[in-house]
Amino acid sequence: MKNKYVAAVMAFLLGSFGVHKFYLREPGAGIFYVMLFMMTQEFFPISSILGIIDGMRYLTMGQAEFDRKFNGGKKAQLPPSLGRRRKKRTVNREYYEYPERGQKSRIPKRKRSVLRSNPFKKSGLKKYKEFDIEEAIVDFEKGLKIQPNDESLHFHLACAYSLLENKEKAFDHVSKAVQSGFSDFKKIQNHDDLAYMRIQPEFEKFKTNGFKEKVERSNPSKKESTEDADEFLLEKLGKLVEMRKRGIVTEADFRIEREKILRKA
Repeated sequence: MKNKYVAAVMAFLLGSFGVHKFYLREPGAGIFYVMLFMMTQEFFPISSILGIIDGMRYLTMGQAEFDRKFNGGKKAQLPPSLGRRRKKRTVNREYYEYPERGQKSRIPKRKRSVLRSNPFKKSGLKKYKEFDIEEAIVDFEKGLKIQPNDESLHFHLACAYSLLENKEKAFDHVSKAVQSGFSDFKKIQNHDDLAYMRIQPEFEKFKTNGFKEKVERSNPSKKESTEDADEFLLEKLGKLVEMRKRGIVTEADFRIEREKILRKA
């Protein structure tokens, strides 16, 4: 086994002749150093500078890296206790994943299917992060067929439906997430994607019920519906006027949008 300190000393003292390269079983590099010395000895042997550089490199090189390069990748010895634990874990994994012929695995078939990764959950999260909300919902719903009590799937579905302003399904999946074990209530109250759900009038009652019970949403009377619609239109007109004052929309755009709002009235 080669010693990095011996190689460094050889590089400092005899680097001009490439002795350290021959020591490290690099004869091609050693011959190159010898030829370079013969070609430049009349002026200044460049190989001696290269030898000094190699010596410094060996000294600053970690032992593991030196062994990997010059000792055939010798691995560091593990502590006995850690080695025993790793060996035991390997044996257990082989037993469970590769039982002998005629033997059954100790893990029930149903549990093994749950332990497998859920591909629809992974693809849904990727699409959700890319803001492809509708496609993410499709994958999340498929993921629930594999893991119907996955609290994370229910929570992300709630966020997705809230972004699409579908409050009924947003409430429903938050409730199912909590029933499945989701307990980060601060996240429900602060997550940006659930903002639409939180501004609904029934959210406070939903919160009081511990996010578990479905909120009964009574049908408003015709008069109340008309009043709510009028208030909503007035609010939109007010926002449009404010945007015109601040210069966000032009006068022409303001007239077009105002006509749209009034037609809906």
